[in-house]
Amino acid sequence: MSPRSLALPGGFTARIVARSGRKVADLTWHPAPDGGACFPDGDGWIYVSNSEIPLLGGASAIRFAADGSVVEAYRILSGTELNCAGGATPWQTWLSGEETHRGQIFECDPYGSRAARPRLAMGRFRHGAAACDPDREVVYLTEDEPDGCLYRFVPDDWGDLTEGTLEVLCGTGDWRPVPSPAALPRATRHQVDGARHFSGGGDCHYAGGVCYFTTTGNGGLWAYDAVTSRLERVCDSVGSLTAAPTGELFVTLDTMEIAVITPDRRVVPFLRLDGHAKSELTGPAFSPDGSRLYFSSQRGRTGDLAGSDGYTFEVTGPFAATRAAHAARSPASAITAR
Repeated sequence: MSPRSLALPGGFTARIVARSGRKVADLTWHPAPDGGACFPDGDGWIYVSNSEIPLLGGASAIRFAADGSVVEAYRILSGTELNCAGGATPWQTWLSGEETHRGQIFECDPYGSRAARPRLAMGRFRHGAAACDPDREVVYLTEDEPDGCLYRFVPDDWGDLTEGTLEVLCGTGDWRPVPSPAALPRATRHQVDGARHFSGGGDCHYAGGVCYFTTTGNGGLWAYDAVTSRLERVCDSVGSLTAAPTGELFVTLDTMEIAVITPDRRVVPFLRLDGHAKSELTGPAFSPDGSRLYFSSQRGRTGDLAGSDGYTFEVTGPFAATRAAHAARSPASAITAR
């Protein structure tokens, strides 16, 4: 099936791989698909997706064969709620955060072999996303509050998130320990004098020494240089983000578009989804070989707040071959309806 509502560059095709309330293999796909990531699986791969609904949130996975056909689908996290964004780890697990008061991070097995486990040392707050920095061996965490903070978790042993130190970014550019990650008796964002506050922390992604993260209250895309501790605002109107294996940053926009951030910080449209004006684009992630991009329209055509009309898409094409073209392509000629 090819969604006619997608406008794509030449040479690219698309299909719908899942819809909320409908079967994917033997699994009924969840409502309100949100944060996502891909994981290698032999000659194939797995796409993981969160569900941002109360009480019955959690996360599900779709396993693909080498030819792109769906092999199976299954739950990897249940019994949690409002699982918004998350993040993949270098040791091939999925960190799924609850966007609730004193929410938790759950470490999930995308392969479905091991039960998900809460990582309490990573803090109890309204979790946005997580991004692993293997260079400094820390995990960055966003907080979706009107005065949310940017945190980093420093595990005692890299690869094991059971124990460690939760730190918060301060206005002076340094990181200070949070006295009570369990948020008792005060919320984590209010425990450290001088903590820097943001208008709702959303998605985040680490690449090349930089932690990129979004702020949901004003649609900002920020870049924190982990080497120099410099923080700058890159652009506006961004919802979520991922990076292609070739290095480009792909972001979702509030205009129901996915765009590429060029090295000179221009925003170049890549695709547009029409007919879903009351929804938002979530969960962008590339397959391990970089040939396929997955993302969801969280509330679909109806804009249903319960997310029962969510769509999950796959776009296939010559992403690597278009790398040089991104810099030259003008916004007006970037995409054509098909």
